[in-house]
Amino acid sequence: MENKVHTPAPWKVLKSEMVVDEKWYKLRRDHVALPNGLEMDDYYVSVRPNVVLVFPLTEDNHVIFVRQYKHAAGDIFIELPGGVVDENETEPTEAAKREMLEETGYTIDEVELLLEVTDNPTKDTNRMYYYLARNVKKVAAQDLDESEAIEVLKIPLHEVADMISEGKIQVSGSVALCLLALRKLGV
Repeated sequence: MENKVHTPAPWKVLKSEMVVDEKWYKLRRDHVALPNGLEMDDYYVSVRPNVVLVFPLTEDNHVIFVRQYKHAAGDIFIELPGGVVDENETEPTEAAKREMLEETGYTIDEVELLLEVTDNPTKDTNRMYYYLARNVKKVAAQDLDESEAIEVLKIPLHEVADMISEGKIQVSGSVALCLLALRKLGV
């Protein structure tokens, strides 16, 4: 029996319509033709803005985390600060600085892009930008949206890997960025 090679190729969009176009959620229905000739008229795609996530390290080797309720999962999570890149922001780095200040009151001076990733390429359109920020400093109070209640946590750097192993940090993007940052920092 011969193994057939299946070379991936892009799908062709025959028709596309926005079926939900709300402030907080956009859903597109695509009619697509696959390279093998199969057509699907009901392929749904979440049209999402790009996202930034920051691993913020203080001068005294603490990592700033946020703890907040996430409604879709119905639980409270510890995660790294971050959020969406607003439509008027051309640089994800600026969004990272803004989100960090709003959520935590900490400012970023030294920032390094560690990786640009795609979270869920099967159903979501957005990219995620993972940043390492060094020497972050508390400069202000939080500036939260009315829907946000965020507790700021200052965790010693040497405890972060154990928090992941113990399941205390469960959000996939935060887990990935923590591991990347710890590797970069040689921890």
